[in-house]
Amino acid sequence: MRLFLQLVAVAAVALAGSFAVGAVQWNAPLTLILGLGTAVLAVLTYRWIVRKTEHRVPVEIAKNHAALGRGLAIGLGLFVLVIANIALVGGYEVLGWGSLAGAIALFGFSAAAAVTEELIFRGILFRIVEGRIGTWAALTLTGLLFGLSHLFNAHATLWGAIAIAVEAGGMLAAAYAATRNLWVPIGLHFAWNFAEGGIFGTQVSGTDAPKGLLDGVMSGPVAFSGGDFGPEGSVYSVLAGVIVTTVFMVLARRRGHIVPLRRRDAATLVP
Repeated sequence: MRLFLQLVAVAAVALAGSFAVGAVQWNAPLTLILGLGTAVLAVLTYRWIVRKTEHRVPVEIAKNHAALGRGLAIGLGLFVLVIANIALVGGYEVLGWGSLAGAIALFGFSAAAAVTEELIFRGILFRIVEGRIGTWAALTLTGLLFGLSHLFNAHATLWGAIAIAVEAGGMLAAAYAATRNLWVPIGLHFAWNFAEGGIFGTQVSGTDAPKGLLDGVMSGPVAFSGGDFGPEGSVYSVLAGVIVTTVFMVLARRRGHIVPLRRRDAATLVP
């Protein structure tokens, strides 16, 4: 029941925020305000519903600037490495400056997406399901669900959804498993998305969006560039995601954060 109640509460905020952002049609100041507002309201809602349904303080989303900073640094650094590799094989080129207004709008959009998706997929689904089926199975299941959720985007492809499941769904769940703090995957998710669209001006998971700070274009083989889906459909992104996922899971194991698969007769839900 707590899984259902938490999902309904946070998903309602995410859906309302999505409709509001969509309604202003990328107006820069309104998208920024509505996006940041959605992110803040989602965090407050998560804290409230976890307290109500689990009778505990949700320490995984307690204020932690250091954890957020680490996530931001990892996400930005990772995307820079990916886009640099794509550029080296001729798959990405900067034509000139893009749009400051577009970058501002994408900042708000990325904040709302990163916070709401991490609360739903890692804070609720992964965290609660992990108590039933263990860390590895929960990582696989929620990663697949995360990838499938991107099939509804404008330029989505089956390969793009699979790539998202592997490189992002797995990596972000592993980031939470290693740290038991939601600000790390939130920061990682936001920095990757904002760098992708807001800075380098490429497609974000196949979503139609304005240009960011740079007017960047993708070309060449889809396997390297990601095509209309964006760099997340590139083999470089998948490889980077797999490497970082492995590092996080090694850390999770060393820190004793791996939850084993429980026997049916002994299964219990864990916070």
